[in-house]
Amino acid sequence: MSAQPANPNVPPDHVSIEIDGVSMIAPKGSMIIQAADKAGIPIPRFCYHDKLSVAANCRMCLVEVEKMPKPAPACATPVMDGMKIVTRSEKALRSQRNVMEFLLINHPLDCPVCDQGGECELQDLSMGYGRSISRFAERKRVVPDEDIGPLVATEMTRCIQCTRCVRFTAEVAGTYELGGMYRGENLQVGTYDGKPLTTELSGNVIDVCPVGALVDKVYQFRARPWELMARESIGFHDALGSNLFHHVRRGEVLRTVPRTNEAVNECWLSDRDRYSREGLYAEDRATRPMVKDVGEWREATWDEALARAAQIVRDNTGDRLGMLVHPATSNEEGALLAQLAEAVATGNLDHRISQADLSDGAAAEPFQMPVADISNADLVVIVGSNLRHELPLVHARVRTAWTRGAKVHVINPVDFGFTFDAATKSIVAPSAMAAALADEALRSAVGAASRAVILVGALAENGPHASAVRSAARALAIATNASLCRIPQGANAVGLTAYGVLPSTRDAKSMLADPRSAYVLYGIEPGLDFADTSNAMSALGSAQVIAFSHYACRSTLAVADVVLPIGLLPEIEATLTNLDGRSQETRSAGRLPGEARAGWRVLRALAGALGADGFAFTDLPGLRSQMRMRAVRPAASGVSGGTSEGFEIAASQAIYRTDATVRRSPALQSHPLNLAPRAVVHPADAEALGIVDGEVGKFTATAGTATLPVVVSAVVARGTVWVESGHGATAPLGTGRVRLARA
Repeated sequence: MSAQPANPNVPPDHVSIEIDGVSMIAPKGSMIIQAADKAGIPIPRFCYHDKLSVAANCRMCLVEVEKMPKPAPACATPVMDGMKIVTRSEKALRSQRNVMEFLLINHPLDCPVCDQGGECELQDLSMGYGRSISRFAERKRVVPDEDIGPLVATEMTRCIQCTRCVRFTAEVAGTYELGGMYRGENLQVGTYDGKPLTTELSGNVIDVCPVGALVDKVYQFRARPWELMARESIGFHDALGSNLFHHVRRGEVLRTVPRTNEAVNECWLSDRDRYSREGLYAEDRATRPMVKDVGEWREATWDEALARAAQIVRDNTGDRLGMLVHPATSNEEGALLAQLAEAVATGNLDHRISQADLSDGAAAEPFQMPVADISNADLVVIVGSNLRHELPLVHARVRTAWTRGAKVHVINPVDFGFTFDAATKSIVAPSAMAAALADEALRSAVGAASRAVILVGALAENGPHASAVRSAARALAIATNASLCRIPQGANAVGLTAYGVLPSTRDAKSMLADPRSAYVLYGIEPGLDFADTSNAMSALGSAQVIAFSHYACRSTLAVADVVLPIGLLPEIEATLTNLDGRSQETRSAGRLPGEARAGWRVLRALAGALGADGFAFTDLPGLRSQMRMRAVRPAASGVSGGTSEGFEIAASQAIYRTDATVRRSPALQSHPLNLAPRAVVHPADAEALGIVDGEVGKFTATAGTATLPVVVSAVVARGTVWVESGHGATAPLGTGRVRLARA
């Protein structure tokens, strides 16, 4: 006769326990603190964090467990069937108060000047578990501070050695940059080498720190929590669309913190999304309408600027007009741009401004595997992507999958530094990436996996061989039943595709290669945002240009005839669609600068000046009620990828030069990951040309010439020159081929 379970109501792999007299069931192997949290029973803690491993070194979560002679740490004590736990008994409370007394022995009494004051976990718990006086009269210890970079400030005398920051850099970021040094009362947390933090997720140590030991260096001493209003928003510097809060005081965004969404960014935030807020207040923000008269700029009224813009459009309707849109533009603005293009009878509308090969008419599409499920994949293929810089939090999910046993295969023109080990690496020239995807060994490995995902990134999507790579990746995914996840090239590329910001006549590349007589630029910094800057500036310079712009930068003023200032995403209400196809809404946080207006309002006003139909709405709900998805198939481009002579260019996005707002954040520009413009070549290629490391090289492309320092390194494939885009010095090179000579 088989044994019967004692309690048939308990599911398999679960146990029945009791906490403070409340009966419940919990998964086997889970900890008491997890069961209590699920039941809404509070247990004080400092070192425990549900996204990090258990350390059990603060002892604040001591509870009384029946039949255990001593209090047990709730974060490190697994539940057992029939276990009875009391969190508020005299024994438990006495233990918790004693721990609090020890924690406060060396903690400085500087709450009035501490940035964490008002939102400090130690402050909160000391009110309930601390004594009114201290029994210790000894001198408090002082720990010297380190300079760990431009983003995070340290006040390590406040540190209570919870090691959350240590575990974050080790387990989530994967950089192992912080650790505990010395022993006993001399224990202190810091870097091992005295160098700045180099992880792209360093700001998260501020969020996990329960005291004021690690604080936001940019925000430090600027405001108190009770002065701030929280506004829901999303990140707009990559396609993930991380959920976040902007903390605002009197219309100024002072701080950005993560907003938990397990399906998107969990509880983390990349440094790029956290610190780009500085770019909102750059000196060259476009704050007033401007018009150019006989080559000279002057400020104008909105009526005058809109009248000039409307006249340019009326004089250049149909095929004579090109409309180029930044891929971070919101859905509302994108829908209006598509509607405006219809009204002026032009099919020259595109947001794919960074892509060099559109011969297959490809547009952004949602991931076939939800981004949250990548953490549970058993095989990941990364194709043409510096994933750590391109999508920092997707890179963190791949690392999570790797720690759980997933195999990672990499096909890249550069051996980028990931925080996980690759099972195989194919470091090949950009033109060979498609062939590498057809490798039989790779196909067999992918086919044998049950949850395989193929990630195709910017180096593949934006390169001159993009159509071949896309075709090979799709063929591999179909043959092996893997999920194909092409990373959208822009924060809202998926949304703009859905709302029809795509060409029916000429795509972005062809309307610049065959210049139009007039252009509408929307949210673009023309000197740095295009795939081929030289061609773009040449085409725009010979045409009439209306610039809907966030910044009155030099390149915009060089080509535009009218500048219409519009708000950035943190300053407006809008929706963006992320790489999962998830539509996410933002709330206006910062105050619009000067006379700048929300983009949808300016588009509506321009349509009114043109007498276009369908723009009769007066508010955002009215606009949204008439927005419609458009099944637009982009026209295939017949423009060639360029010459076949010389070295192939592998142009990856510089992590803190991805868009105009990021480029204007002083803190990010001084970060160690923000490297100066350079060109990296393989040692064999350098030797053949007689070029040594550190020498200046002259790089000649079809459209322009760049003079750059040369770095000789085996990380790059033979026959390839690796540069980072987003720099004025590398912009003339485009994405094709270059000839290299000594300067």
